[in-house]
Amino acid sequence: MSDTELKAKLRFLPTGSALHKLSALITLLLLILAFSIMSSAFFSVNNGLTVLLQTSVIGLLAIGMTMVIITGGIDLSVGSVLALSGVVTGLLMKAGLPVMPAMALGVVTGGVCGFLNGLVITKMRITPFVATLGMMMIARGVALQLTGAAPISRLGETFGWLGNGALFRVVEMQANGFPKVIFPGIPYPAILLLIMALFGAYLLQRRQIGRHIFSVGSNEEAARLSGVNVDHTKIWAYTASGALAGLSGMVLMSRLVTVQPNEGVMYELDAIAASVIGGASLMGGVGSVSGSMIGAFIIGVLRNGLNMAGTSAFIQQVIIGVVVIGAVYLDQIRNRK
Repeated sequence: MSDTELKAKLRFLPTGSALHKLSALITLLLLILAFSIMSSAFFSVNNGLTVLLQTSVIGLLAIGMTMVIITGGIDLSVGSVLALSGVVTGLLMKAGLPVMPAMALGVVTGGVCGFLNGLVITKMRITPFVATLGMMMIARGVALQLTGAAPISRLGETFGWLGNGALFRVVEMQANGFPKVIFPGIPYPAILLLIMALFGAYLLQRRQIGRHIFSVGSNEEAARLSGVNVDHTKIWAYTASGALAGLSGMVLMSRLVTVQPNEGVMYELDAIAASVIGGASLMGGVGSVSGSMIGAFIIGVLRNGLNMAGTSAFIQQVIIGVVVIGAVYLDQIRNRK
């Protein structure tokens, strides 16, 4: 079957429930309104930029996670892969490699981990949950072993450029010799998130690989009979998820201007939560990058607003957990209908 015929057959496949995305967007707007009423400092430029920074890492992870979930899989390894990618970058820089090549190899490290996940799932026929759980433990163990569980610091100011830089930042020198920030600018992580989200949405909606991802998640056997290379599609999705985890590691470690092998713990759950809240179905075949971005910002706004309200981190986890359960329940109701 030609790709044109396949495209015509798969045109009916959903790219995410429009109603679900609309409800998620309304929820996000209501959260912003509620927290703005609770605190006048919430609805400010500086706090908005803080939310963008806090959401950028989870947003990048959610893009890759969404692709994996649409295929009917799951990736529990992204948090550990994030840490391992950062460790590889830090060690390469300590060995004398410049920042950009070291970061590029860090992203490649994430992609390799994702590729191995895909191979184990497709060739060894191990369920995604078990395969990625194993990679989660392996990647974390390697990161801790390579560093002796100690952070890698003194990487230079250039290393912090990606995580702490901003476009259109305006700084004025005062008479006392100290700089004054007139406009904080648009953070580079937010710009990177926007670029990757647009690119991810383009791949899912406009390219052959996107049609194949949806077809595999909707009905794997039907996709195979239609000529889709199911194994190749799954490997591609997991490789993309790993590479985006590596890119997230670059952003996070750059913000800290140090490499922490213990970073990224539980980040995989935030990425899954963002995808599910945004309309991705754990049954596969349904999801969108735009919905996942809304989900990521719901989590980011919730955390930021609750922090400003003085809510403990433990209660925040409880609230986000309730939100995720509610989103999955709504997804189940949608699937029954």
